[in-house]
Amino acid sequence: QVQLVESGGGLVQPGGSLRLSCAASRSSFRLFTMAWYRQAPGKQRELVASITVGGSTNYADSVKDRFTISRDNAKNTLYLQMNSLKPEDAAVYYCKAGQAAGYWGQGTQVTVSS
Repeated sequence: QVQLVESGGGLVQPGGSLRLSCAASRSSFRLFTMAWYRQAPGKQRELVASITVGGSTNYADSVKDRFTISRDNAKNTLYLQMNSLKPEDAAVYYCKAGQAAGYWGQGTQVTVSS
């Protein structure tokens, strides 16, 4: 089992940047495909970005060229660099380890507002 703790959320103005982190409790982190999801009020949870064990990445069309997912296996940490933030990016962001049911963090709130 892997425990995940997200951090880095907060309030940012449109056009601003944030970097989210997701710390994993075990070094087996390196064996998992990792992903960031988000859920806005009244909407379904959606995939934002994912990164495989080998480092291949995938992004939702809505965040391509603005967000960057990365991982540091030495630190058991997943990152999401978010640039040029828009009000529609506001949501609770979750990290997930593994596929299918996987393991989920508790989420971190991102608010984009002037």
